[in-house]
Amino acid sequence: MGKPNSHQFHATSLREYDIRGIIGETLGKADAYAIGRGFGTLIARAGGSCVAVGYDGRVSSPMLEESLVNGLNDSGVAAVRIGMGPTPMLYYAECVLDNVDGGIEITGSHNPANYNGFKMVFQNRPFFGADIQELGRMAATGDWIDGDDASAVAATRELDIIDQYVDRLVEGFSGDAMRIGWDAGNGAAGHILEKLVKKLPGEHHCLYTEVDGNFPNHHPDPTEEANLADLKALVADKKLDFGVAFDGDGDRIGAIDGEGRVIWGDQLLQIYAAHVLQEVPGATIIADVKASQALYDRVDELGGEPLMWKTGHSLIKSKMKETGSPLAGEMSGHVFFAHEYYGFDDALYAAVRLITAATVLKKSVTELRSDMAEMINTPEMRFQVDESRKFAVIDEVLERLKTNGAAVNDTDGARVNTADGWWLLRASNTQDVLVARAEASSEAGLERLMEQIDQQLALSGLERGESVGH
Repeated sequence: MGKPNSHQFHATSLREYDIRGIIGETLGKADAYAIGRGFGTLIARAGGSCVAVGYDGRVSSPMLEESLVNGLNDSGVAAVRIGMGPTPMLYYAECVLDNVDGGIEITGSHNPANYNGFKMVFQNRPFFGADIQELGRMAATGDWIDGDDASAVAATRELDIIDQYVDRLVEGFSGDAMRIGWDAGNGAAGHILEKLVKKLPGEHHCLYTEVDGNFPNHHPDPTEEANLADLKALVADKKLDFGVAFDGDGDRIGAIDGEGRVIWGDQLLQIYAAHVLQEVPGATIIADVKASQALYDRVDELGGEPLMWKTGHSLIKSKMKETGSPLAGEMSGHVFFAHEYYGFDDALYAAVRLITAATVLKKSVTELRSDMAEMINTPEMRFQVDESRKFAVIDEVLERLKTNGAAVNDTDGARVNTADGWWLLRASNTQDVLVARAEASSEAGLERLMEQIDQQLALSGLERGESVGH
C-alpha cells in the first residue's frame, strides 16, 4: 500500500495547545500518521532528524503511537520511543537526550477514557497555536517531505528512560521525612510514582498506581474536588501530613493538607514562591488570570515580582523564557519550575518540591495552608456560547468597562478589580465556552461581583445560565 499523500483533520481536533479528539469519531490512526508526517517534515526542514515519542496509559495510545512513528519515519525522521509514561517524562527526554530535536506525547490528559490526543515540543519550545494549525494546512495540501524512510526506520530505537527520570526527580533532595498519601488515579504516572516513593524518606501510602486507561476508580482530574474523596479518606484514616494527586498524564498536581482541605493551584504557588524567593530574591513569579489576588499580594509581600499572564501551559512556558522567571503556575494545577529544573510542568517534581518547601520553610503543609488569607471564591464557571460570538462578547465587555472607567486588566479576557474583590470573564481557547470566576472577602461582596458578571452578559445578549463541565 502506498503512502497517503494528504489528510483532512476533523474540524474540532486541532486545538490551541494540543491536538485532541474522540477515538473512532474525530481521531484515529490516519490522524496520528498525518501528525507524524507534518511534524517530521517541520523537524527535517529545521535541520533535525530525530523526535522522542511517549504515550499515556489509555487503551488507544499504543495504536496511535505506532502510526505516529510510521509518519515520522516516512518523512525521514527517526524516533526515540520511550514507551508509556507521564507527559513530563517525555518533556524530560526531549530536554536531556542528545540529538533529539523535538518530542510528542500521545495523551488524552484528563479527558474521558474514549479521548486521546498529542502534546508537542519543537526544539525545546512549546509547539502550539499557529504551529498546530500549520500541521492542518500541511496535511490538507500534502506539503510533506518524502524522506529516506529506510534509514529513519533503522535509526528508530526504544529507550527505557524511567530510572534516569526518577533519579532526576530526587536529585539534590534534602527534604524531611514526611507521611504522605498519593493518588495516581490509574493514570500514566502510577508506575513512576511507585519507584519515586522508594527514593523518598518517610512513610508513603499510594492509591491506584496500576495504569488503567478505563480509570475504574475515579476520573483523573485533581482540580475537581469530588475526585479527591479517596485521597481525603486515606489522609484522615492514616493521619498523614498531606496528600497529592495527579491527572491522567502527570503534568497537573492536586493537593490536600492534613485536615483534608484542598490546596488549589494558586495556593500551592504561594508555598513554592515563599521557598523560591528565598533562593532567588526579587524574581518574577508568573500565574494565570484565574489565580487569586491573595497569590499576587503574597508574592509582592515576599519581595518578588508578581506577573499575571494568559491561561494555557504553552503561553505560560513561553512567558517564563521571555522573563527569566524561575517559577510559574496555573489555577489548573500546572506548575513550572525553572529553578533547579527545566521549566516544564511536572506534577511528580512539584510534589517533591512541596516536601522541600515545607522543610525549608520549617512548617507543615497544613500550617502553610492555614497561614493563607481565606478568600471566598467561585469555582471556574463555564457556559456555552456560540463560537462566532465567543471573542466578540469579551471585546464588547471590555469596551463597556473601559468607557465606565472600571479597573480592568485585559491580559486574557476581562479581569475587574472592585472594592469587594475581583471577577473574570474570558473566552476559552479550546472550547465554545466563556469562563467566569469571582473572588471576594465576604459572601455579600461575592454576590455583588456575580451581579456585575450577569449584567455584562445580559448587555451582550447572554445569560450565565447553567454551568457546563470541562
